Amino acid sequence: MNLLDEIDAYAPRCEQEARDREQMLRFMCDCDDYLERSNLIAHVTTSVWTVNPSRNKTLMVYHNLYDSWSWIGGHADGESDLRSVALRELQEETGVAHARLVNRDILSLETLTVAGHIKRGVYVPSHLHFNVTFLAEANEGETLVSNAEENKAVRWFTFSDALEASTEPWMVTHVYEKLILRSSV
Repeated sequence: MNLLDEIDAYAPRCEQEARDREQMLRFMCDCDDYLERSNLIAHVTTSVWTVNPSRNKTLMVYHNLYDSWSWIGGHADGESDLRSVALRELQEETGVAHARLVNRDILSLETLTVAGHIKRGVYVPSHLHFNVTFLAEANEGETLVSNAEENKAVRWFTFSDALEASTEPWMVTHVYEKLILRSSV
C-alpha cells in the first residue's frame, strides 16, 4: 500500500486527526513533491514515539530548533517508507540502534506548524509538517548519544515527567498525551 492510500485508510481517533488527515490527503493529491522538504509550503515528516518494554517511559531529545524536550523524527526527503525513516531518525538523533517498531500501524497523524528559522546558514520560511507517527520499543540500557546538529541531549522520561519537561503546551496537550494513552500497556 502506498503512503497516500495508507493515510487514506487510517481511522482517525479524534477530531484533530480527522481534520489533519483530511488536510494531508488534499495536499498530497494536489502536490507531487509532498515528500520533499524543497516544498516550502508543506511536506511529509515522520516521528517515532519510543517507549521502553515496560511501556512506562519514553525517549526524548532536547531539540535545538524548538528549544524543548520533544519526540524524535525527521523529514521523509523523498522516501515513502516512513517506517525506515523513523527508525533511521531514532538512531541518528539518539544513538539507539536496536529499537523495533511495535507493529506496522500508524500510531497517529498530526499537522505541525514550523516557524521560520535558520538551518545551516539558510533561512527556512514558516511551513507545515504533515507528520505520521509510529510506535517503537527500545531498551533503556542502550547507550544514548545526542546529535549536536539536531539536539542538545537525549534522555528517558517517565510519561508524567515527559509531559512536564516539554515547553510546548500544544504538543503536550494535542500530541504527547494521546501518544502516551496509545502506547501504554
